[in-house]
Amino acid sequence: MSKRNTQLRRHAISNLVNDKGEVSVEELSNKFETSEVTIRKDLASLEKNGQLLRRYGGAIALPKEVINDELTKKVSVRKSELAKSAANLIRDHNRLVIDSGSTTAALIEQLNHKRGLVVMTNSLHVANALNELENEPTLLMTGGTWDTHSESFQGQVAESVLRSYDFDQLFIGADGIDLSRGTTTFNELVGLSKVMAEVCREVIVMIESDKIGRKIPNLELGWDSIDILVTDRDIKSEHKQEIEALGITVICA
Repeated sequence: MSKRNTQLRRHAISNLVNDKGEVSVEELSNKFETSEVTIRKDLASLEKNGQLLRRYGGAIALPKEVINDELTKKVSVRKSELAKSAANLIRDHNRLVIDSGSTTAALIEQLNHKRGLVVMTNSLHVANALNELENEPTLLMTGGTWDTHSESFQGQVAESVLRSYDFDQLFIGADGIDLSRGTTTFNELVGLSKVMAEVCREVIVMIESDKIGRKIPNLELGWDSIDILVTDRDIKSEHKQEIEALGITVICA
């Protein structure tokens, strides 16, 4: 199927979800006469672009208050500001791991003035963006099993490749922050994140402040694995104090 057909189908799926409020993978597969695997990829891409929310077996529309241009612009600017603050932590010739995700991907355009970087990633999107940089950092890929939900490589092969190296810094996002436990995620595949943290001397979490306090079941990284939290200035003062009391450096972009 051509890229244009994929874009048209995803546009139609987005409209259908907004009209109905909720749709199932089976329903979409039948309607668009394509496999459920393809539909799940569509939903993962649409969720990543902020057009819907995935739920078990399907997807739901975003809350109405979220769907407006001003908020979209604000989120985009906020990710950029987080990326600028995170990039200030990187020195020339550092060896980095950059995890998949839209927040960490925003970091790439801030790296063009850094020299001699070595970057490992499990994300094709991040890899392609790194490959476009004029300073040509050394690019390493984890390989592994492709996970359609996170659009990244996961699994034992990826973990084994990571353990073959050592790195200075890990830049990783999260779906939420549990103030009592650490970073949390909707994705049940958290093994690679833990290995990423193990092979890096410094772990930097990049996350927007509105995700702090979210209750999500899957613990990704405990506080004992995290060194720095980069967030925005809208973080609640009590949240900042609580995280800092754990020995975590909090940087507000």
